[in-house]
Amino acid sequence: MLNEIMSYKKIAVIGLGYVGLPLAVEFSKKREVIGFDINKGRIDELKKEIDITGELSKQELKDGLNISYTTNLDDIKNCTIFIITVPTPIDKHKRPDLIPLEKSSASIGKIIKKNDIVIYESTVYPGATEEVCVPILEHQSGLTFNKDFYCGYSPERINPGDKKHRIADIKKVTSGSTPEIATEIDQLYQEIIIAGTHKASSIKIAEAAKVIENTQRDLNIALINELALIFNKLGIDTESVLEAAGTKWNFLPFRPGLVGGHCIGVDPYYLTHKANEIGYYPEMILAGRRLNDNMGLHVTNEVSKLMIKKNIPLKNANVLIMGLAFKENCPDHRNTRVIDLVKVFESFNCNVDVHDPWVNKDQVAHEYNIQLIDKPIKNNYDAIVIAVAHDEFKALTEEQIRAFGKINHVLYDIKYILKAHESDGRL
Repeated sequence: MLNEIMSYKKIAVIGLGYVGLPLAVEFSKKREVIGFDINKGRIDELKKEIDITGELSKQELKDGLNISYTTNLDDIKNCTIFIITVPTPIDKHKRPDLIPLEKSSASIGKIIKKNDIVIYESTVYPGATEEVCVPILEHQSGLTFNKDFYCGYSPERINPGDKKHRIADIKKVTSGSTPEIATEIDQLYQEIIIAGTHKASSIKIAEAAKVIENTQRDLNIALINELALIFNKLGIDTESVLEAAGTKWNFLPFRPGLVGGHCIGVDPYYLTHKANEIGYYPEMILAGRRLNDNMGLHVTNEVSKLMIKKNIPLKNANVLIMGLAFKENCPDHRNTRVIDLVKVFESFNCNVDVHDPWVNKDQVAHEYNIQLIDKPIKNNYDAIVIAVAHDEFKALTEEQIRAFGKINHVLYDIKYILKAHESDGRL
């Protein structure tokens, strides 16, 4: 009977980015869905079956037969399930920025009705849904939580640019504000998640599970980054060490690098914020964050040292940075730490060119005030830094990459695209 009732419930997905759009399209294969976003340009593109994030193809958008898109709040007021997938970034002081979450909660609070369900997928600290979002919903609606309306939390696990692990293939953690609602939400996601679901016993547990997923990954990368710093001082090639250690079955295959993106470089700060709030100072997590956040400065310092050794003046040097996205084969540049390289080199009075065939030039210009170049100039650069392992870069030989440099130049490889002897330096 519950399944029959659920099948008639219309879904509104709030926020149509990397997380919301694939979710909305997947649900539209099972029931009626309305996708809502405040960005009119984004809505206009989706109506034309264009997804600039690259997560869904034109055909995949066409497969969402039972979906419509809108910027008008009134268009979703007849929905009964609202899934909020807005970004949860950090501010310049590395504190959680819940403004998008608060604003979307305020908007939904204006239109929710008795027995409606609001599900959050945005990454938050444990307790945020019930402590921050629910009071806003109650205030705006005049309804009472767990009497008139209900909430759930099901953390997103989308991996941008990953065509192997799609939304239906990743096990989904679910939770609800009452046992009955938790079951309903779990069954809702079971409609689309082939990999199955895991029903957490509370919203707080689901929130905590999400925030530690990327905290764990962040700390593992921080360890490898620290090892890279040590091995660099010892004159040992880090990749060779990791390959040797990796011959043991239980050695984890992490690699050093710049740690950015919408999750790994952000989520730990949500957890540490909450920890500080309750009087606990999280030493290990913050140490890992400091180390990872400083890797950009380490790279620029290493490149500068190599330039000095080759008698290349740093001031007014031409520097090419290959890649700006926070990961390979993906247009997502949110919280990319490659920007640290750009800023430091510019502070040295270098002329910096950034080339990335994946990211949107207009978005980068607006967000970072950087004008991406269409292609590197041959015989032009004093230093070349391979910052992102896009397939387009991996297809280039050492000679082809060095052709962008002057006769005397430095080639630094952050991503191990080249063999150890083919670059002048690497992590």
